[in-house]
Amino acid sequence: MTDPRELRVSDPEREHVVSLLNKAVGRGMITLDEFTTRTDTALAAVTRADLNAVLVDLPGMVNNELARSRTELRNSFGTTVRKGHWVVPNELVIHNTLGSTNLDFTQADVPPRVDIELDVSVGSVKLVLPPTASVNIDGVEIQAGEIKDKVRNGIGNPHFQVRGYVRGGSVLIKRGR
Repeated sequence: MTDPRELRVSDPEREHVVSLLNKAVGRGMITLDEFTTRTDTALAAVTRADLNAVLVDLPGMVNNELARSRTELRNSFGTTVRKGHWVVPNELVIHNTLGSTNLDFTQADVPPRVDIELDVSVGSVKLVLPPTASVNIDGVEIQAGEIKDKVRNGIGNPHFQVRGYVRGGSVLIKRGR
């Protein structure tokens, strides 16, 4: 099996990394000279390892092609929280038993579509979506629980597709401010 870091990169991936470097300059994380050097390296990159090398020392700046696949959040009798700047995967699975999961997407790096699969048993999930986001909850099956969709919008960007099971638990979906 090929190491994902050795996969070849495309022009859109190189351009994405250059945009991240541009953000790093704007946040004062790197100087203009560093930006120039790193941009040259990114534009000449052949593999994902080459691209990630220009971002590795910059907190919160990652080449999302690898980070965006699938993430599972598991929680039993506890609390899982994601807020502020974080990289949202294309697929997010929430396993929650007798706990709470609070995900705030308002400042996160969100792809155009996020598929969220729920596996909630006597727990709570709160999803705070960006102001322009849309959500579809038609694929959620409720058993002795509830889901409150305060977004109620099927058109918008990014789009969140929520499905799965809620048994004796609750799900709240709302917009951030």
